[in-house]
This record gives sequence, C-alpha cells and structure tokens, in this order.
Amino acid sequence: MLRFLLYKNTGLLLLRVGIGSMFMYHGKDKMFGGPEEWEDLGKQMSYVGISFLPVFWGFMASFAEFFGGLLLIIGFYFRPACILLFLTMFVAAAFHLGRGDGLGGASHAVEAGIVFLGLIFIGPGKYSFDKR
Repeated sequence: MLRFLLYKNTGLLLLRVGIGSMFMYHGKDKMFGGPEEWEDLGKQMSYVGISFLPVFWGFMASFAEFFGGLLLIIGFYFRPACILLFLTMFVAAAFHLGRGDGLGGASHAVEAGIVFLGLIFIGPGKYSFDKR
C-alpha cells in the first residue's frame, strides 16, 4: 500500500478542525446577535424564492454555521452537519450572485459548499465521535 494513504484520517481530522473552527468563528456573531441579526440574515432566503419567516431562517443559518462547525470539529452527526452547511453555502452563493457580486463575490460560499458536498460522501474519518 502506498504510504501516504496511511494518513488519510489525519488529513480529514485537520480539514474538519480547520474548516469547523473558521465556521464557528464566522458564525459566532450571527448566532449570538439575536433576532435583529437573524432577520437581516434570513432575508437572504428571498434569493432562493423564500420570503417568509426571515428570523427563523436567519437563526437556522447562524445555527448551521456555529454549531455545524462544532459538529464538524468533533465529527459528531457529521453528515447532517455537512448537509446543513452545504445548504447554507448554497443560499449564500445565491445571495451574492443575485446581488450582482459575480463569481468573485460568491467564491467563498461556492468553495465551502464544494468542500461540504465532498465531505458528505467522504465521511468524518476514524478520528471522530461518529466512528466511536
């Protein structure tokens, strides 16, 4: 067996901790910003055709970023967390594209969405609570 394949699980752990930490960092102010913050964030759902309950949708996006990042780090409920994060990045990309920011403005959301989509198929690796 090729030697580098022995480190796949370590690579997945590093990816989970790095991406999860950054999503917790970006999501903390949104999560603890309260209803006003959630409403502003939830209004972005209009770019995918949903204009009702902006506070709820904003809370869900904040929850997905902050607690999804935490679940990513520890590898617990990994695939559901990745699905929520992928959907959040889909809406974020639609927002940036719909606002006219172009691919340059939407690139972070598109790139993160691709990572989460890939992780859904790959799984968390053996260094995770899901594998325990």
